[in-house]
Amino acid sequence: MLFENGISYFKSTAALRIAKDLSGLHKLLYAFIIVPRPIRDFVYDYIARNRYKWFGKKDACMIPTPELESKFV
Repeated sequence: MLFENGISYFKSTAALRIAKDLSGLHKLLYAFIIVPRPIRDFVYDYIARNRYKWFGKKDACMIPTPELESKFV
């Protein structure tokens, strides 16, 4: 979920809007915003269901630096 300028975004829309603000090639992912939301959300859910199988799971969470901590609500 992304809350930006008083508007809430969910699932694929939130992920793509976040990608738009990242540096590097991640910005290019925002082009997928033209894909209809139900299709994007289906892909988002598929990736969410399989992420641990594909990318692994950490035993501990990262402790954010003070700089990163200011970005969290």
